Amino acid sequence: MTDLHGFELLRDEFIPEMNTRARLYRHIKTGAELLSLENDDENKCFGITFRTPPRDSTGIAHILEHSVLCGSRKYPVKDPFFTLVKGSVHTFLNAMTYPDKTTYPVASTNLKDFYNLVDVYLDAVFFPRITPEVLKQEGWHFELPAPDAPLTIKGVVYNEMKGAYSSPDGLLYRYSQQSLFPDTTYGHSSGGDPQAIPDLTYEAFKRFHETLYHPSNARIFFYGDDPPEERLRKLDEYLSQFERLDPPSQIEKQARFSEPRVFEYTFSADEDNQKGMVMLNWLIDDNRDPAELMARELLSYILLGNAAAPLRKALIDSGLGEEVVGGYESDLLQQTFSVGMKGIDPANAAQVEELILRTLTELAEQGIDPETVAAAFNTFEFSLRENNTGSFPRGLVLMLRALSTWLYDDDPIAPLRFEAPLAAVRAAVANGERLFERLIRELLLTNPHRTRVTLRPDPEHAARLAAAEQARIDAFAATLDDDKRAALVAETQALAEWQQTPDPPEAIAAIPTLRLADLDRAVKHIPTEIDERGGVKLLRHNLFTNGIVYLDLAFDLRALPPHLLPYVPLFARALTEMGTATSDFVRLLQRIGRETGGIYAATMTATDVVTTAPVGRLMVRGKSTVAQATELLRLLSEILLTVQLDNRDRFRQIVLRARANKESSLVPAGNAYARQRLAARFAPAEWADEQMGGVSAIFFLRELEQRVQHDWPRVLADLEAVRTALINRRGLVANLTLDDGNQPAVLPMLTAFLSELPDAAYTPAHWPVRSAEGGEGMIIPAQVNYVAKGVNLHALGIRPSGAAMVVLRHLRIDYLLDRIRIQGGAYGAGGSYDRSTGLFITTSYRDPNLLRTLDVYDEMATFLQETALDPATVERAIIGTIGDMDAYQLPDAKGYTALVRYLTSVSDEYRQQIRDQVLATTPADFVAFAEAAAALRDHGQVAVLGSAEAIEAANRERPGLLTPVKIL
Repeated sequence: MTDLHGFELLRDEFIPEMNTRARLYRHIKTGAELLSLENDDENKCFGITFRTPPRDSTGIAHILEHSVLCGSRKYPVKDPFFTLVKGSVHTFLNAMTYPDKTTYPVASTNLKDFYNLVDVYLDAVFFPRITPEVLKQEGWHFELPAPDAPLTIKGVVYNEMKGAYSSPDGLLYRYSQQSLFPDTTYGHSSGGDPQAIPDLTYEAFKRFHETLYHPSNARIFFYGDDPPEERLRKLDEYLSQFERLDPPSQIEKQARFSEPRVFEYTFSADEDNQKGMVMLNWLIDDNRDPAELMARELLSYILLGNAAAPLRKALIDSGLGEEVVGGYESDLLQQTFSVGMKGIDPANAAQVEELILRTLTELAEQGIDPETVAAAFNTFEFSLRENNTGSFPRGLVLMLRALSTWLYDDDPIAPLRFEAPLAAVRAAVANGERLFERLIRELLLTNPHRTRVTLRPDPEHAARLAAAEQARIDAFAATLDDDKRAALVAETQALAEWQQTPDPPEAIAAIPTLRLADLDRAVKHIPTEIDERGGVKLLRHNLFTNGIVYLDLAFDLRALPPHLLPYVPLFARALTEMGTATSDFVRLLQRIGRETGGIYAATMTATDVVTTAPVGRLMVRGKSTVAQATELLRLLSEILLTVQLDNRDRFRQIVLRARANKESSLVPAGNAYARQRLAARFAPAEWADEQMGGVSAIFFLRELEQRVQHDWPRVLADLEAVRTALINRRGLVANLTLDDGNQPAVLPMLTAFLSELPDAAYTPAHWPVRSAEGGEGMIIPAQVNYVAKGVNLHALGIRPSGAAMVVLRHLRIDYLLDRIRIQGGAYGAGGSYDRSTGLFITTSYRDPNLLRTLDVYDEMATFLQETALDPATVERAIIGTIGDMDAYQLPDAKGYTALVRYLTSVSDEYRQQIRDQVLATTPADFVAFAEAAAALRDHGQVAVLGSAEAIEAANRERPGLLTPVKIL
């Protein structure tokens, strides 16, 4: 056995489809396993994962995930995670709790920064300072700031999960998983049930770390172009400090049901909402054969993957509900499959179940359309070969894929290979095997381990939760005599003092950071050639894309009359989901799946940094291999020129789905809605964005649902007006991302395609701002709030320089995080300044407070004026800001970014000017930004999403603060 820095090599393989060398090691002393992937990707990744199956729903794994990042042996500060964030150019830095594992991943393109991140994370997970104060802050505690003050329960995770349990969609998936696994760890809430979180004791909390956060229970991952041997050396420095043990982390299999089971739960809704949800769930098995797993993933896509998928289509066509939910889950010990509907009459839950089973039976007996299967194969293969993970680092996607088997003591390399399993599944189908039909029968139809979970709206649900929380508080209060009450006051004050006491400068200095000298002073340039093809402005980006064509078509939204803007997201979906002159929508989606890498459309709004004019575009985006480019352009032409908008039933389905999805996103994304609603008051582009995607869009969709039913001719006329105004090469900007070697094969056909589009003159529409006075309190059924306050600085003559980016980053991570999250118990807080519009907006997320948060915003100016910042703190803030500006991007994202910059007049010279101002930031710039913070305090307007009770309480204390508006 060869000992290399304490490791023995178990396997050494090359994975050609990823051009990656995979080595699997075991640490000799502790048994820790390391999967080391070596390739030329500069976006280096690291992750350490522990198997952490919870035995109850106290959220112990989730709270510990937060807590280990609150100081460690080597880095004894209260929050090294956010201190690290301040001075890092990371491309990813987070921690995640899953039903059976907790993982700590990082990524960076800078080697020095990468090593800093790895070291802080290793020290955090193995040697954290998880004191009672940390549990109180991150988990839960009874809070009594004064003897006569009301007793409350506070804690970051406690409030986070109150928000999570306010989301009906989240409840549906949570209850569905628990229904299938009543006897195992998956029957508990790993995130934590707010009603169970206060049962967590400090002793159990400590013991969970001591037994499970150990090298013997660790799976460690490296990926990228960093030196492979150095990985082993750095790890051994930590791992060698431990002795091997047998961690109690085994996950038991759920015993099989002999017959299906039925469950019903409630969620918070008002009297007007009578629509519920239902999910049918199957426990499958623990088969880890790569070809079998590939086949199951394909089956899930075939059944549910797009609007034309047969099971999805049958459910939508039934009219029993508004949207389909579900899918295949392979990241648990035993895999599951779920399918259901939102927006149902709960009394029809059994009908939905019967329809699902009948449709599956028909597919198994009559067979699946070969065109659907062919489209699924191409979609999967294109996605696997493209390996486009968006802003999420590629290496971390591979880590999570490896963990789908590795966590259960199986082969971690097998899931990374896709050539052989995909070929095996293709061969089986090509040889006539009714593979997917067999899977439907074996995994679903003949499988009695099935549950039906129904969620029913209940106007009393929120009151019952509040009463249960108050009953717990009252029960605890009843145990307090005067001495104990005084002790709790002292304990509460001690926690606040601990939170507010600054860390020693020498401890902060110990957190590793880059220096300004480590940064590039010049902006990163994206190669862009601009010319005209077919009467259309064309941007071309010579970037290596591995033979994939990325094409963006930016149609001008200002060609539309403003009252038609709310239709645009629906029109964007209709382009691929309503059919064309030659293909119904099922056939169209089959062709898109079989012959391209995908076609979709979305909106973009912004403000021109030079003219301050609003910019709005419908982005129609497509991708394919170079060989498929002819068909991609043929399909785009057919879709844009001949989309059939006259199918009322089909369009009504699109409207119902859009409205259901917007409503279900209110709780998970309440801060975004609050910010959007507020920003619409100040800037025309923000107004347009809110019309298409904000609260106004929800109101529009509800009204449109009725109009489709009772006034279809006018709705159709509006849709046709949208098509006529938008699909116009006048004002269109096309964007091609492809290497120069392949562009000549594409450009002639692209020119011909563009020249076929209609050409009509138009006058850009005037976009207003939203007229509103005073604060707005938008009522939703949630246990937490989302609080926004904003002001237009430009309107007040205040124009901060690029240094404002540095100041705001420091305010987000230092001031707002400390006051709103750490001291206030909210899950998060943020702040932004838009140089093009002058909008300065602060927001909170899953916040138990409302008025207190507004006070924090108002005290920001004083903080800036009175806080003396040392040069090291400013330098960290600059470094972190540059990291945000230089976010890692894949080729398609670079091409799209260059397009948006062109549309908004953001030149490289402009970017360099801002970068220079960022790099030149001094403590004086922080003091100067107090003027902006004072403007927010004195002139800011407020928008809140929260419960009726929270908004009423705020108005009682500050009369007239918020005008209530019922949203949901």
